[in-house]
Amino acid sequence: MNMLAESSVLTGPCEGRAVFTPGVAGMTGIFDPDVQILVWTRDMPDALSDYIECAASRMSASSRMLIGAQGQLPESALPVLPDQPDHEGRFLMQSDVRMLVEAFSDLMDCPTVALRLEVLQRAMCPRFHTDRVGIRLLCAYRGEGTQWIDDQGANRQKLGRGAQGAPDESSGLMPPGAQIHTVEKFHVALLKGDLWQGNAGRGVIHRSPEITPSTAPRVLLALDAVWPD
Repeated sequence: MNMLAESSVLTGPCEGRAVFTPGVAGMTGIFDPDVQILVWTRDMPDALSDYIECAASRMSASSRMLIGAQGQLPESALPVLPDQPDHEGRFLMQSDVRMLVEAFSDLMDCPTVALRLEVLQRAMCPRFHTDRVGIRLLCAYRGEGTQWIDDQGANRQKLGRGAQGAPDESSGLMPPGAQIHTVEKFHVALLKGDLWQGNAGRGVIHRSPEITPSTAPRVLLALDAVWPD
């Protein structure tokens, strides 16, 4: 299944580092060497939003991952989401994950996609960092999406231990007045890492958004390409 055959207009460049596309076909824009993050903007169906809220209402800070899943998804299979609420949006959730897996597989020309569908009560990666991967797809079904900063003016030496424990906003990582961008809920983000060909030391600088008791849980899908050894 090839969802990427048609062209799509890319809009909203951000310092030459980020682009936005209104359609799945525009995901091919990530192959531009100057693009580090690409966001497919889309609207969440009401039935799917209702399903996620129904699932979230059954969770507490100590609950297990009621709709969490992880593993590798073979071709043409719907993901198995354990302990799914009996709700009309359940199939929509499965179908949307399946569609994103197929689109990502087409894009990367990989036979298998590893997925993590996580229910998070706290930020998994609260500090700005880059990933040691080639590329990763992220989509938040509940809560805010990934935060990132423009590469221009960023001091990468202040990532990780280089910050010496100082907060991201005051460590010297970002120039004064730098904007922190946030991917919206249900939008699909493609993030290049340091292992993308020719991208060493240039991976997109990003972090997980803060999660508070009033906004928890955050439901996040992460996809990685898998090739045979």
